[in-house]
Amino acid sequence: MQQKIHLSLLPGEAEAPDLITRFIARSLGVSDTAVTGYTLLKKSIDARAKVIRVQLHLLAFINEPFVPPPAPSFHFADVRQSRYQVVIAGAGPAGLFAALRLIAGGVRPVILERGKNVRDRRRDLAALNREGLLNPESNYCFGEGGAGTYSDGKLYTRSHKRGNIERILQTFVHFGASHSILYEAHPHIGTNKLPGIITAMREQILACGGEIHFNTRMTGLEIRQDRVRALVTRNGDHFAGDAFVLATGHSARDVFGMLHAQNLSLIAKPFALGVRVEHSQQLINEVQYGALANSPYLPPASYSLVEQVEDRGVFSFCMCPGGIIAPAATASEELVVNGWSPSRRNNPFANSGLVVQTEIPDVTGTLVEKGLGHVVDSPLAMMYYQQEVERKAFHAGGGKLVAPAQRLVDFTKNVLSTTLPACSYLPGVRSAPLQEVLPEGIARRLQKALRAFAGKMPRYFTNEALLVAAESRTSSPVRIPRDPEGLHHPQLQNLFPCGEGAGYAGGIVSAAMDGERVADRISAVLPV
Repeated sequence: MQQKIHLSLLPGEAEAPDLITRFIARSLGVSDTAVTGYTLLKKSIDARAKVIRVQLHLLAFINEPFVPPPAPSFHFADVRQSRYQVVIAGAGPAGLFAALRLIAGGVRPVILERGKNVRDRRRDLAALNREGLLNPESNYCFGEGGAGTYSDGKLYTRSHKRGNIERILQTFVHFGASHSILYEAHPHIGTNKLPGIITAMREQILACGGEIHFNTRMTGLEIRQDRVRALVTRNGDHFAGDAFVLATGHSARDVFGMLHAQNLSLIAKPFALGVRVEHSQQLINEVQYGALANSPYLPPASYSLVEQVEDRGVFSFCMCPGGIIAPAATASEELVVNGWSPSRRNNPFANSGLVVQTEIPDVTGTLVEKGLGHVVDSPLAMMYYQQEVERKAFHAGGGKLVAPAQRLVDFTKNVLSTTLPACSYLPGVRSAPLQEVLPEGIARRLQKALRAFAGKMPRYFTNEALLVAAESRTSSPVRIPRDPEGLHHPQLQNLFPCGEGAGYAGGIVSAAMDGERVADRISAVLPV
């Protein structure tokens, strides 16, 4: 007999297979020897009560041989002789999963990636962190694997209606991720693990007859009779295809500008803007776990905070336990910060985005102040606003990607910090009045939210915490519209905007699912 069961255990109990077996037997009223094995279906930590419990959902085998779940397996076709070719701009999760899905359907993908492969990209990130040297084509946002490869690899999503989450996670396991991502409530691969997984995906695409061209930036569309005939690259090459996928990511401002110049419809899109906040991981552990702060059976603690301030949501975003703050700019004289964690999450700091939802009416003042009043009604208005905030942060830091920073309590009091605590941000930080670096409405709402958070997590509100600006690449500032049924651009029947850059995803899993959706639609509309 196989039976699903839920257990609520202490952290140490949840890490002891013999104890889990005993609790299963007790729950079902059978002997310990009747339990021949179990499969873990879901695991989460409930730290809300005084006694922390680990919630386990299991499939128990009773009085029958235990059969472990089969390893995920996928069939990828040989597409060398496929009659159809789909050109994909971007080798992030949307582009890679679109390519793999097309191959499964017998269609040949050709991927154009402006950046480098994961191995070569690592060298550019080292120069970025150590010397503040930015390669605009190879950085935390651009390159094989996209932004998620070197900035954390979180796999949590709420987009259950957008695709098959389980298949996405199983695909990652197939290419080398830990089996644990299939049952963890907040699955995480880690920046140190993802490059190998992305490399395995690339090798699969190539082995099936697909193509991947690195250092190949798309600069235009060749359009005839309301259809795309080819993607044009910086080198003047034309890549022809039967359909075209735009999976260029939320930071490809040149792509938005190119589409606008070619008179394709675009829509200005709200996004969230703010700072990275960094505490010691030990403090967050103590706040969340109390007496179990140093338990070997609990992972580094995380948190989630949200507050409504002046009709705008202020919330923590992309929280990185045991993490590092990283420079995520993609152009010179701009400063962007993001966060990531290795798979073990064993660094001494905990950082999170702390951002304010920014709507289109909020940007007018900043744009007018910067002499950009003429773009207020443009579909690129939010992009220009985002860019101006990043430029101001860069100059406040003094150059070489040194970031403007301020102690948390000092920020709420508009006091310049005379000293700064230790920080994980490798290019370095410089004391600056963030209420002057950030737009006035953003700074004011952040200050009010931080005071409110003091009532929810009292020790969170401390001057030993550091705010670092600017966290501005939370999502795309532009949406590329598409037909709700066909998923193609309304003006071009064979152009399929996809993923975060198109405004239809918000993370690795949702972008991967959108890539699969687009690929399925392309396969469905290609003539048999």
